[in-house]
Amino acid sequence: MTITIKFFALGRELVGANALTLDLSDGTTIEGALAHVRAQHPTFAQLPSFLVALNTEYAEQSTMLKNGDELAIIPPVSGG
Repeated sequence: MTITIKFFALGRELVGANALTLDLSDGTTIEGALAHVRAQHPTFAQLPSFLVALNTEYAEQSTMLKNGDELAIIPPVSGG
């Protein structure tokens, strides 16, 4: 299956891209997809915390992915 992962702010800087397209095995979870990103882009592990949205809805990392899904990695927002 093929999914897209979009990165914002610090996540984008650590991965060096706005988005990645991954080919994963059927039955892969969000957690598995993130492990794949960490293996390919070790600097991504420096992102201390983040939320994950699956097709525009917040999702648990144990959620199973389907072909064509889109993940968004959303780091904490700060500012004044």
